[in-house]
Amino acid sequence: MITSLQRSKQLLFSVGLSLLFGISAASAQLNVKASQQLIQRVIPKHHTHFLVEALPDSKENTFEIESSKGKIVLRGNNGVAVASALYHYLTEFAHCQITWNGTNLNLPASLPKVPAKISKSSPYQYRYYLNYCTFNYSMSWWDWSRWQREIDWMALHGINMPLAITGEEYTWNEVYKDMGFTKKDLDGFFSGPAYFSWFWMGNLDGWGGPLPQSWMDSHKTLQQQILKRERELGMTPVLPAFTGHVPEAFRRKFPNAKLKATNWTNGFADTYILDSEDPLFAEIGKKFLEKQTQLFGTDHLYSADTFNENEPPTDDPAYLSELSKRIYDGMQQADPKAVWVMQGWLFYSDRKFWKAPQIEALLKAVPDDKMILLDLAAEIEPVWKRTDAFYGKPWIWNMLNNFGGNVNLFGRMEGVAANPAKDLSDPKAGQLKGIGLTMEAIEQNPVIYELMMQHTWQKEAIELDSWLAKYARNRYRSTNPKLVEAWQVLRRTVYNGKDIRDGAESIITGRPTFDSTTIWTRTKLNYPPAELLPAWDLLTESAKQGVNSDGFRYDLVDVSRQVLANYALVVQKQWKTAYQKKDKAAFAQYSKDFIELITDLDQLLASRKDFMLGPWLKDARSWGTNAEEKALYEQNARDLITLWGDAESPLHEYSNRQWSGLLNDFYKPRWEQFFQVVTQALEANQKPDLQAFDKKIKAWEWQWVKKQNSFPTTETGNSIQLSLDMHKKYRDRLTKAYRP
Repeated sequence: MITSLQRSKQLLFSVGLSLLFGISAASAQLNVKASQQLIQRVIPKHHTHFLVEALPDSKENTFEIESSKGKIVLRGNNGVAVASALYHYLTEFAHCQITWNGTNLNLPASLPKVPAKISKSSPYQYRYYLNYCTFNYSMSWWDWSRWQREIDWMALHGINMPLAITGEEYTWNEVYKDMGFTKKDLDGFFSGPAYFSWFWMGNLDGWGGPLPQSWMDSHKTLQQQILKRERELGMTPVLPAFTGHVPEAFRRKFPNAKLKATNWTNGFADTYILDSEDPLFAEIGKKFLEKQTQLFGTDHLYSADTFNENEPPTDDPAYLSELSKRIYDGMQQADPKAVWVMQGWLFYSDRKFWKAPQIEALLKAVPDDKMILLDLAAEIEPVWKRTDAFYGKPWIWNMLNNFGGNVNLFGRMEGVAANPAKDLSDPKAGQLKGIGLTMEAIEQNPVIYELMMQHTWQKEAIELDSWLAKYARNRYRSTNPKLVEAWQVLRRTVYNGKDIRDGAESIITGRPTFDSTTIWTRTKLNYPPAELLPAWDLLTESAKQGVNSDGFRYDLVDVSRQVLANYALVVQKQWKTAYQKKDKAAFAQYSKDFIELITDLDQLLASRKDFMLGPWLKDARSWGTNAEEKALYEQNARDLITLWGDAESPLHEYSNRQWSGLLNDFYKPRWEQFFQVVTQALEANQKPDLQAFDKKIKAWEWQWVKKQNSFPTTETGNSIQLSLDMHKKYRDRLTKAYRP
């Protein structure tokens, strides 16, 4: 029985959280000040032209816009609705656009009036955002300034359910300290900052560490800032929960605990999972949620993914059902209102294990209203179609699109335009309650993410012809028909979504080889490369005619990059053929052309921060409070995008990037060393010792990871002129290369 004193303490605790995090019984109500501040951040010179007004709570997931008394009135019952109203106005009436890669906020001095009141309602209760991997492939080094821009972007695009796992390491450190674990016990547990996603998912321990206390302290504060802002805008963040991953020291401290060693098989040591049957499982799960709530508050949504890319010990449905039930019970003990949000990735990545009986057993053990499933890559393979719509659970249709932060032009444009609406109206779709973005990394292919979030406020499929014309106008501040024509070419080629799971990389980023592909450098395209050239031509012609917006400069560089990245495979085949024919002169020429192509790409990409290594490393080092920490973070940053692990890592190149600095300092020297070995072999009329080269280059790569040489952090050169120069230099070569 709860005493009156206990009730008073609980009330005081709730009030304290409300003051700290902006949580209250009326959290769904509009925070007018927060919305006004967002408008001021987004359009500082025009914010006074807008008024914010509340809609009744009954109009949740609705916004209104109208002109009244010389002002543009934005209405909603939370900040996300108001921000969405603002973005609707900006895109539909002011022809503006806000993306990660190019923004146009060139508003007229006199803002256009809204001729009649507009009212939009979302058919989706949940608009989910982020993947565990995004927090590292893109967000490893973000500070509050960068997070603030992203939260604004979320709100403008209708996101109301973001994953929020920053600072999780601080919570776990506090929990384990309370349980008597020492710093020494935990030094081998916490990973370096670039590897948290896989540490949190139980795939690895300690790699890239030991983690400094200063990082934990600073990111506790950062998480509090993130959550405060998200909640002020009416979002309901998804926080983490316990899934059984414990430190290796747990074996010594609790020798009778029921532990299972598991291995991710990607070159890392075993991690340890506490069996949910062990009484400690529920105890630790409760401690974690209580500590997390004390630090960060709660919205009762908890992310927990069991066996992420690791198989359970048995496929017995009864075992899996009990496992799931115990995990949820552990959440509920700490929070009776807990709702389990589960990524459906395991059902996609390990379909040999997760057949219908196993999936059904795992899901049905939890009440339908206490679990939400994320169909994590529905645009690639909709899991809902082979699970009877997740056996009655509410679920969210997500687009993944990018893996590893690889730089490429890719997307399933037709499917993304049509399928969310198609599935929403499908009677077999069960409790389809939301849409979302679950990419492994952001800051690429902005068109695909703008397209996906267009669904937020409509039930109908998107008509691509008109949508692309509007997209081009908003992005380029131009109605030049060549720009729309270029997008139709891109639609048919890089964005046709055919043949491959995700975007192709360039052979340039692969570890040197005579093959056209390596384990993580997949060069197969989903279109004949010659068919992309007309888009390059049309954008080049538009540049000559004066188109020069931020988004245009990005797109011109990106398309130029893709064309040249594709061409590298042609040159690779040329020097390979020359080698096979023992033609030393031809090999020398084509290998020289290959190196020159890398140099040219590096120079082109240096003109856009979107494609530069320097800022990534600078941001990593900025978190260090001393030289040792700065070196650790830089090594994390270098390693993730190259080897991923150590010199023998099977994941090398998984997160490869076509970035200025990385091209000239990592990929080019690697190829130069390869060409030197092959040239010497040709001269001696011998076969090159590729095994010896492979061993040597792995050691060289690992030394590069540990270096601390600096790279430019500001753009160099004019992106328009450099793109025109590349077009002039390479266009005729490409015509010859792709001639039938």
